[in-house]
Amino acid sequence: MESVQAIKQRFGIIGNDPRLNRAIEKATQVAPTDISVLVTGESGVGKESIPKIIHQLSHRKHGKYIAVNCGAIPEGTIDSELFGHEKGAFTGATSTRSGYFEVADGGTIFLDEVGELPLTTQVRLLRVLENGEFIKVGSSKVQKTNVRIVAATNVNMFEAIKKEKFREDLYYRLSTVEINLPALRERKNDIHLLFRKFASDFAIKYKMPTVKLTDDAVALLLKYRWNGNIRQLRNVAEQVSVLEHNRTINALSLQHYLPNTGSNLPVVVNNSKSESDFSSEREILYKVLFDMKSDLNDLKKLTMELMKKGNVSEVQKDHEHLIQKIYGDKENDFEGTDNAENVELLAIPEHSEVSEITLEAEDKYHFAEEIQEEETLSLQDKELELIKKSLERHNGKRKLAAAELGISERTLYRKIKQYDL
Repeated sequence: MESVQAIKQRFGIIGNDPRLNRAIEKATQVAPTDISVLVTGESGVGKESIPKIIHQLSHRKHGKYIAVNCGAIPEGTIDSELFGHEKGAFTGATSTRSGYFEVADGGTIFLDEVGELPLTTQVRLLRVLENGEFIKVGSSKVQKTNVRIVAATNVNMFEAIKKEKFREDLYYRLSTVEINLPALRERKNDIHLLFRKFASDFAIKYKMPTVKLTDDAVALLLKYRWNGNIRQLRNVAEQVSVLEHNRTINALSLQHYLPNTGSNLPVVVNNSKSESDFSSEREILYKVLFDMKSDLNDLKKLTMELMKKGNVSEVQKDHEHLIQKIYGDKENDFEGTDNAENVELLAIPEHSEVSEITLEAEDKYHFAEEIQEEETLSLQDKELELIKKSLERHNGKRKLAAAELGISERTLYRKIKQYDL
């Protein structure tokens, strides 16, 4: 078995991080077998190197090696790409086509970004992993294939399974052995080493002197987060090599090539709810009040009629429908002096101005309405519950409770009598 150092040299892998070395060791150990392997890690960490190592060190090294980017193939054609199709299977299928699993028989298929596979394709892939069988699109004939599958993903698979975007049984079939590659920011001792290698390669490619970093530039390089990992570091090295006239790069010059340098501080994310339970209940109450808006206009109409005619009985007779809608269907609500409390909203003091009457009507209107029969049960229960909670919160002090509920103290007093609190 080749040493880790020999493998890194053979496949052009740079770095001495223990986690990187462990990943390569695991790849060499599983290579002689036919075990399915899942390579995990962030985008840009170099996951594509692991399946190449596995293939070249296996007994399949003389067979085909096909790398498939599952995220780059449209959902409508990925089944055809992987499993092939028969002539006439769909519009544009003018001839029979062999898929990757047929072409790579006896070799290795690398499924990059496997987490992006559609659920229907996942079912087909599971069958291949279980018994080596697949069916072309548009065919009923079962075909056999002897393919070793190595998959890679930067997706959190357990989150994808939880959200039902990836099949749990397929995950466990693919991840018989899981190999994780560390992010570049976790390999700080390798960052400068990688930069020097890339800078040397680009100096040869573009026929120019190699750029070198000052100590402060190296410190900045190590401090940077590298969300794009090795791919981003390579791009930065190429830009610096091509664009900088000075071959010695300091931190000030390097900083121009590192986007969002100042955003590397940790971010605290608060997932707790920002509103209390009572606030949620208050939102429900607000919704009820908005639904009452049209009835408030009806109340204003009655008030204006009383201002013009000055006779409660006459207004009651002319607008019986509106009165029933606002105050409920009670026969004696407006009869006799015993029910004066029920009509106090419509009483007009002789010295009152129009604005005073309107404001008084709006103030007394809150919670005064008994709404239509099919809504009464749920809304009354909610109103009663809110009043109880507010009174308990303020130790029975009606003034504070009324202010919190957004109603007048007199309206609250009437509600307390109504619900016998």
